[in-house]
Amino acid sequence: MTTQVPDSRTGAAPAPTGPLSRIDYSEKIPNNVNLAEDRRLQRALEGWQPKFLDWWKTLGPQLPTKDVYLRTAIAVGRDGWAHFDHVPMEDYRWGIFLAENDPDKTITFGKHKGEPVWTEVPGEHRADLMRLIVIQGDTEPASVAQQRVLGETAPSIYDMRNLFQVNVEEGRHLWAMVYLLHAYFGREGRDEAEQLLKRNSGDLDAPRILGAFNEETTDWLQFFMFTYFTDRDGKYQLGTLKESAFDPLARTCEFMLKEEAHHMFVGTTGVQRTVQRTAEVTAEKGSPAGFDDGVIPLEVIQKYLNFQFSVSMDLFGSEQSTNAGNYYSSGLKGRWQETRRKDDHVLLDDVRTMTVVDGGELQEKEVPMLSALNLDLRDEYVADCANGVRRWNQELEDRGLAERLVLPHEGFNRKVGAYAQHHLSPEGHVLTDAEWDAAKDGWLPSEDDRRAVAALMVPEYEYGKFAGWISPPQSGINDQPVEFDYVHLAEEGLV
Repeated sequence: MTTQVPDSRTGAAPAPTGPLSRIDYSEKIPNNVNLAEDRRLQRALEGWQPKFLDWWKTLGPQLPTKDVYLRTAIAVGRDGWAHFDHVPMEDYRWGIFLAENDPDKTITFGKHKGEPVWTEVPGEHRADLMRLIVIQGDTEPASVAQQRVLGETAPSIYDMRNLFQVNVEEGRHLWAMVYLLHAYFGREGRDEAEQLLKRNSGDLDAPRILGAFNEETTDWLQFFMFTYFTDRDGKYQLGTLKESAFDPLARTCEFMLKEEAHHMFVGTTGVQRTVQRTAEVTAEKGSPAGFDDGVIPLEVIQKYLNFQFSVSMDLFGSEQSTNAGNYYSSGLKGRWQETRRKDDHVLLDDVRTMTVVDGGELQEKEVPMLSALNLDLRDEYVADCANGVRRWNQELEDRGLAERLVLPHEGFNRKVGAYAQHHLSPEGHVLTDAEWDAAKDGWLPSEDDRRAVAALMVPEYEYGKFAGWISPPQSGINDQPVEFDYVHLAEEGLV
């Protein structure tokens, strides 16, 4: 379908204000890391750039577009990362950005607490730091590839624009990690940067490192759940790396967190608008609304929630991890909001409890805090996830409906950690294999559920119009109206 570009646009983007860093967008690789002063590094990144662009053309967004109303970071100041304009996605500038340098910054946790942060990689931590950066970098292109076909079933031009904004920012986050690999890890780092483009989501021979990034994104409801739950995991992982004693990594992640907030906004509001539309139709007809009414049943929304929450929980790793404790003690990876914690930031004598399955029942046991840092981070994540569920449930309450969405038990559908060898119901009851097999299709999306949801995914490319299964947003992007021309599709036959 071709959409005609209007003669005049609805409004102009406001000019950014506030302090702007020194970023020259005429450079081949815009950056605020003085790349031009290191010709060897610049040449290496310029050699990687065409490989990235080839990857983007092959595994980036599949729907041909002329340009998209994108937010492009032009500085690291408060407002400099929020400059909007219509930009062809292939011309989007994947610049390298670090938060501003603090020459007096010190390490805030672990055995090096109080020492100056590191501006170079300590030899004894080289392998661990590179591994952390590679894992973070691997998630960025993975989600782009998982979402590449969604533009063809976008429920609106507004939603299509949000999808593409998420995609280009994930691409920029990949660039940020690749810069660190090239700048600080020599030939090994360059080799790892190459591999980031060779692994592919769901590939049997070269899959992505983490399981959630090998799942297929089948439809827009799963995309919204992904950006709510899985990108929220990204927020917390970046938050721990933002505390790192390796200052270039910390400054990079601090800036990435600004963009991650938009991804979670897309998920929060996307699910909310889906629930709202189902609730509206349910209230209108006086009985539960479903696929025959052109909306997604609440029980299927709950199944999608159960699935994405559980696979995202696995991303935190095992509840007890010697590696996590070593990363913390060494200063490589802190806790969420480390400086706000009211303890000694060393944790050698601290303990906490965790839940395990013992004798077919849930039991509590005491463990050293240093070995349970993945669990500590996951607890922060779960509390944050609950906020969005309350917001979605408000849509049900406002329409007088008794149904509510809920987060499943932490042990539900787990493949990693203490629950991996057990089956738990969403309520937290330990089940036998037979009980799980008999009930799981009532808790997780079945193939029939996914086919029924996919059947509703009919694209709506007219400005200001929305597919029938989702409600419009309350407002547009960057003070623009909802009906703004956020995406100009390519003319048929030109791409």
